[in-house]
Amino acid sequence: MVTPFTASYELDLPAARELAEHLVDNGCDGLVLNGTTGESPTTSDEEKTALVRAVAEAVGDRAAVVAGVGSASTAHTVALARAAERAGADGLLVVTPYYSRPPQDAVEAHFRTVADATALPVMLYDIPGRTGTRIEVDTVLRLAEHERIVAVKDCAYDLLGSTKVIGRTSLAYYSGCEELNLPLYAVGGAGYVSTVANVAPRAMRAVLDAYDAAAPAEAARLNQLALPLVELMMASGLPGAVTAKALLGLPVRGPLLPASPAEVVRLGVAREGVLAGAAAGAGRLRSSPRP
Repeated sequence: MVTPFTASYELDLPAARELAEHLVDNGCDGLVLNGTTGESPTTSDEEKTALVRAVAEAVGDRAAVVAGVGSASTAHTVALARAAERAGADGLLVVTPYYSRPPQDAVEAHFRTVADATALPVMLYDIPGRTGTRIEVDTVLRLAEHERIVAVKDCAYDLLGSTKVIGRTSLAYYSGCEELNLPLYAVGGAGYVSTVANVAPRAMRAVLDAYDAAAPAEAARLNQLALPLVELMMASGLPGAVTAKALLGLPVRGPLLPASPAEVVRLGVAREGVLAGAAAGAGRLRSSPRP
């Protein structure tokens, strides 16, 4: 979920509550706060905690609230995790420590330390393109033995490795790359953590609902319809926070800059195409999502 700011770049908690309720009302069964799309590098620890508390209160038990608590420091990550727990988070998203590029034994120790720090379930976030460090398959297999490490947000672009872990563990695998939402689901994934769903939640959910309803051809069709918007939002050179907020009419904090008027128009056209296609297919099948 993006983090709403006011026109003067202050945290906008009323808008966050409204957006959270809108997303849940339109098919999101979980909300991930304080991630990269939520501009976590530019929000303070106090703002992160306030956001978790406000959203948790707004959605209650209608959706899981997962708090991003990753940082380059183990001690800081533990502090953020404990604050998120006190604020009402249901789970934690923990990214590999970045920039220092720790070896695998240090990566494993980091995640175990964070998982031991609270009673909340942990989703590992494997995104070596941003952190510089992969969570190697063998490391994930060892971490899966920890009782509170229960899921992975997978943005490693290694479908073979992910499929191996899915087959050998009970970890819930969530795609972190929009173009792999359906492929990862088809080999046993649990779902996805989406930037695009900020602006088209029902359309993004419809792809997996169709797959669950034993309509793989319809799932593929809906997936194809979503691709123009996915490509513009995630592969155009603009950060996902910028493209999502362009469509929501929200400001971004520096160092990010807002999308240009021409980019906003292109994004809007792509979004309308996705929404129209999803609406046209809504009556073709009865959704029955996996529990």
